[in-house]
Amino acid sequence: MMRGFFITFEGTEGSGKSTQINILARYLIRRGYDVLKTREPGGTGFGEQIRKVLLSVKNHGLDPRAELFLYLAGRSQHLEEAVFPALQKGKVVLCDRFSDATLAYQGFGRRLDMKTVRTAVKYAAKGLSPDLTLLLDLDVRLGLDRVRNRGKCDRMDREQLEFHKRVRAGYLRLAETEPDRIKVVAAAQEKEAVAGEIQAVVEQHLRCRTAVKQNKGKTRVA
Repeated sequence: MMRGFFITFEGTEGSGKSTQINILARYLIRRGYDVLKTREPGGTGFGEQIRKVLLSVKNHGLDPRAELFLYLAGRSQHLEEAVFPALQKGKVVLCDRFSDATLAYQGFGRRLDMKTVRTAVKYAAKGLSPDLTLLLDLDVRLGLDRVRNRGKCDRMDREQLEFHKRVRAGYLRLAETEPDRIKVVAAAQEKEAVAGEIQAVVEQHLRCRTAVKQNKGKTRVA
Protein backbone atom coordinates (compact mmCIF):
# COMPACT_ATOMS: atom_id res chain seq x y z
CA MET A 1 0.00 0.00 0.00
CA MET A 2 1.43 3.38 -1.08
CA ARG A 3 1.64 5.87 1.80
CA GLY A 4 3.32 8.78 0.06
CA PHE A 5 2.02 11.43 -2.35
CA PHE A 6 2.88 11.38 -6.05
CA ILE A 7 2.98 14.74 -7.87
CA THR A 8 3.92 14.99 -11.54
CA PHE A 9 4.79 18.04 -13.61
CA GLU A 10 3.84 18.15 -17.27
CA GLY A 11 4.09 20.66 -20.08
CA THR A 12 5.59 21.38 -23.47
CA GLU A 13 9.18 22.46 -24.04
CA GLY A 14 10.28 25.54 -22.11
CA SER A 15 7.28 25.59 -19.79
CA GLY A 16 9.46 25.82 -16.67
CA LYS A 17 8.91 22.40 -15.12
CA SER A 18 12.43 21.97 -13.74
CA THR A 19 12.41 25.44 -12.18
CA GLN A 20 9.03 24.92 -10.54
CA ILE A 21 9.90 21.45 -9.23
CA ASN A 22 12.94 22.90 -7.48
CA ILE A 23 10.91 25.73 -5.97
CA LEU A 24 8.17 23.37 -4.77
CA ALA A 25 10.70 20.92 -3.32
CA ARG A 26 12.26 23.65 -1.20
CA TYR A 27 8.81 24.84 -0.11
CA LEU A 28 7.72 21.36 1.00
CA ILE A 29 10.99 20.56 2.75
CA ARG A 30 10.66 23.74 4.81
CA ARG A 31 7.27 22.44 5.91
CA GLY A 32 8.70 19.17 7.10
CA TYR A 33 7.92 16.88 4.17
CA ASP A 34 10.35 14.23 3.00
CA VAL A 35 10.74 14.91 -0.72
CA LEU A 36 12.16 12.99 -3.69
CA LYS A 37 12.81 14.94 -6.90
CA THR A 38 13.13 12.84 -10.01
CA ARG A 39 12.52 12.93 -13.75
CA GLU A 40 11.59 10.97 -16.85
CA PRO A 41 13.27 9.85 -18.86
CA GLY A 42 15.92 9.39 -16.19
CA GLY A 43 15.76 9.00 -12.44
CA THR A 44 18.04 5.93 -12.44
CA GLY A 45 21.35 4.99 -14.02
CA PHE A 46 19.53 2.97 -16.67
CA GLY A 47 17.00 5.75 -17.22
CA GLU A 48 19.68 8.37 -17.73
CA GLN A 49 21.28 6.20 -20.41
CA ILE A 50 17.92 5.99 -22.18
CA ARG A 51 17.51 9.75 -21.81
CA LYS A 52 20.74 10.32 -23.73
CA VAL A 53 19.51 8.11 -26.57
CA LEU A 54 16.06 9.71 -26.72
CA LEU A 55 17.25 13.31 -26.67
CA SER A 56 20.36 13.00 -28.83
CA VAL A 57 20.04 14.92 -32.09
CA LYS A 58 21.98 12.09 -33.73
CA ASN A 59 18.85 9.92 -33.44
CA HIS A 60 16.62 12.13 -35.58
CA GLY A 61 15.38 9.08 -37.51
CA LEU A 62 14.12 7.19 -34.44
CA ASP A 63 10.94 5.27 -35.21
CA PRO A 64 7.96 6.51 -33.12
CA ARG A 65 7.28 2.99 -31.83
CA ALA A 66 10.91 2.55 -30.79
CA GLU A 67 10.68 5.92 -29.07
CA LEU A 68 7.56 4.80 -27.20
CA PHE A 69 9.16 1.56 -26.00
CA LEU A 70 12.30 3.35 -24.83
CA TYR A 71 10.27 5.76 -22.71
CA LEU A 72 8.28 2.91 -21.21
CA ALA A 73 11.38 0.82 -20.48
CA GLY A 74 12.91 3.72 -18.60
CA ARG A 75 9.66 4.26 -16.69
CA SER A 76 9.39 0.64 -15.58
CA GLN A 77 12.88 0.70 -14.09
CA HIS A 78 12.34 4.16 -12.62
CA LEU A 79 9.24 3.03 -10.77
CA GLU A 80 10.81 -0.11 -9.34
CA GLU A 81 14.08 1.51 -8.35
CA ALA A 82 13.02 4.98 -7.22
CA VAL A 83 9.33 5.90 -7.18
CA PHE A 84 7.69 2.89 -5.52
CA PRO A 85 10.27 2.68 -2.69
CA ALA A 86 9.91 6.42 -2.01
CA LEU A 87 6.11 6.25 -1.89
CA GLN A 88 6.22 3.24 0.39
CA LYS A 89 8.37 5.29 2.78
CA GLY A 90 5.76 8.05 2.83
CA LYS A 91 7.71 10.57 0.75
CA VAL A 92 6.29 13.25 -1.50
CA VAL A 93 7.59 12.37 -4.95
CA LEU A 94 7.96 15.20 -7.46
CA CYS A 95 8.45 13.84 -10.96
CA ASP A 96 9.27 15.82 -14.10
CA ARG A 97 7.01 14.03 -16.63
CA PHE A 98 5.21 10.72 -16.33
CA SER A 99 2.50 8.80 -18.17
CA ASP A 100 0.64 11.89 -19.39
CA ALA A 101 3.77 12.89 -21.30
CA THR A 102 3.69 9.62 -23.21
CA LEU A 103 0.04 10.12 -24.11
CA ALA A 104 0.68 13.71 -25.19
CA TYR A 105 3.95 13.18 -27.10
CA GLN A 106 3.68 9.69 -28.54
CA GLY A 107 -0.11 9.53 -28.72
CA PHE A 108 -1.18 13.01 -29.79
CA GLY A 109 2.19 14.25 -31.06
CA ARG A 110 3.40 11.19 -32.97
CA ARG A 111 -0.18 10.11 -33.76
CA LEU A 112 0.37 6.54 -32.65
CA ASP A 113 -2.80 4.55 -31.99
CA MET A 114 -4.09 6.00 -28.73
CA LYS A 115 -5.69 2.79 -27.50
CA THR A 116 -2.38 0.94 -27.92
CA VAL A 117 -0.44 3.75 -26.23
CA ARG A 118 -2.84 3.84 -23.26
CA THR A 119 -2.58 0.08 -22.80
CA ALA A 120 1.23 0.17 -22.96
CA VAL A 121 1.40 3.15 -20.57
CA LYS A 122 -0.82 1.43 -18.00
CA TYR A 123 1.21 -1.76 -18.21
CA ALA A 124 4.57 0.01 -17.78
CA ALA A 125 3.28 2.00 -14.79
CA LYS A 126 1.68 -1.04 -13.12
CA GLY A 127 -1.50 0.99 -12.99
CA LEU A 128 0.05 3.80 -10.92
CA SER A 129 -1.55 7.18 -11.46
CA PRO A 130 -0.33 10.46 -9.92
CA ASP A 131 -2.23 11.88 -6.97
CA LEU A 132 -1.84 15.30 -8.58
CA THR A 133 -0.55 16.50 -11.93
CA LEU A 134 0.46 20.12 -12.55
CA LEU A 135 0.24 21.00 -16.23
CA LEU A 136 2.30 24.10 -16.99
CA ASP A 137 0.55 25.44 -20.06
CA LEU A 138 2.39 27.77 -22.40
CA ASP A 139 2.16 28.92 -26.00
CA VAL A 140 4.52 26.60 -27.87
CA ARG A 141 6.28 29.43 -29.73
CA LEU A 142 7.11 31.17 -26.46
CA GLY A 143 8.31 27.89 -24.94
CA LEU A 144 10.58 27.10 -27.88
CA ASP A 145 11.98 30.63 -27.77
CA ARG A 146 12.86 30.06 -24.11
CA VAL A 147 14.63 26.83 -25.02
CA ARG A 148 16.61 28.45 -27.83
CA ASN A 149 17.65 31.28 -25.53
CA ARG A 150 19.20 28.69 -23.22
CA GLY A 151 21.46 27.73 -26.11
CA LYS A 152 20.73 23.98 -26.17
CA CYS A 153 18.14 22.24 -28.30
CA ASP A 154 17.72 18.47 -28.04
CA ARG A 155 15.99 16.10 -30.48
CA MET A 156 12.51 16.85 -29.14
CA ASP A 157 13.09 20.61 -29.12
CA ARG A 158 13.90 20.44 -32.84
CA GLU A 159 10.59 18.89 -33.84
CA GLN A 160 8.31 20.84 -36.15
CA LEU A 161 6.05 23.51 -34.65
CA GLU A 162 2.93 21.54 -35.61
CA PHE A 163 4.17 18.58 -33.56
CA HIS A 164 4.50 20.77 -30.46
CA LYS A 165 1.04 22.22 -31.10
CA ARG A 166 -0.45 18.73 -31.18
CA VAL A 167 1.32 17.89 -27.93
CA ARG A 168 -0.06 20.98 -26.21
CA ALA A 169 -3.57 20.30 -27.51
CA GLY A 170 -3.24 16.72 -26.29
CA TYR A 171 -2.23 17.83 -22.81
CA LEU A 172 -5.21 20.19 -22.60
CA ARG A 173 -7.54 17.43 -23.75
CA LEU A 174 -6.19 15.13 -21.04
CA ALA A 175 -6.77 17.88 -18.48
CA GLU A 176 -10.39 18.19 -19.60
CA THR A 177 -10.97 14.48 -19.04
CA GLU A 178 -9.41 14.44 -15.53
CA PRO A 179 -9.95 17.90 -14.00
CA ASP A 180 -9.69 16.64 -10.41
CA ARG A 181 -6.17 15.26 -10.96
CA ILE A 182 -4.72 17.51 -13.66
CA LYS A 183 -4.54 21.19 -12.73
CA VAL A 184 -3.65 23.62 -15.49
CA VAL A 185 -1.31 26.45 -14.50
CA ALA A 186 -0.63 29.40 -16.83
CA ALA A 187 3.15 29.21 -17.28
CA ALA A 188 3.59 32.55 -19.07
CA GLN A 189 3.39 34.35 -15.70
CA GLU A 190 6.43 35.37 -13.70
CA LYS A 191 7.96 32.31 -12.06
CA GLU A 192 7.04 33.58 -8.58
CA ALA A 193 3.37 33.81 -9.57
CA VAL A 194 3.47 30.32 -11.07
CA ALA A 195 5.12 28.99 -7.91
CA GLY A 196 2.49 30.60 -5.69
CA GLU A 197 -0.33 29.05 -7.69
CA ILE A 198 1.33 25.65 -7.57
CA GLN A 199 1.90 25.84 -3.82
CA ALA A 200 -1.74 26.70 -3.20
CA VAL A 201 -2.93 23.72 -5.27
CA VAL A 202 -0.48 21.33 -3.60
CA GLU A 203 -1.36 22.50 -0.10
CA GLN A 204 -5.05 21.96 -0.80
CA HIS A 205 -4.46 18.40 -2.02
CA LEU A 206 -2.17 17.53 0.86
CA ARG A 207 -4.74 18.85 3.37
CA CYS A 208 -7.44 16.75 1.73
CA ARG A 209 -5.22 13.68 1.90
CA THR A 210 -4.55 14.31 5.62
CA ALA A 211 -8.25 14.81 6.34
CA VAL A 212 -9.16 11.56 4.61
CA LYS A 213 -6.54 9.62 6.61
CA GLN A 214 -7.78 11.14 9.87
CA ASN A 215 -11.39 10.27 9.10
CA LYS A 216 -10.43 6.69 8.29
CA GLY A 217 -8.60 6.46 11.60
CA LYS A 218 -11.67 7.69 13.51
CA THR A 219 -13.82 5.16 11.70
CA ARG A 220 -11.54 2.28 12.70
CA VAL A 221 -11.47 3.44 16.35
CA ALA A 222 -15.25 3.60 16.47
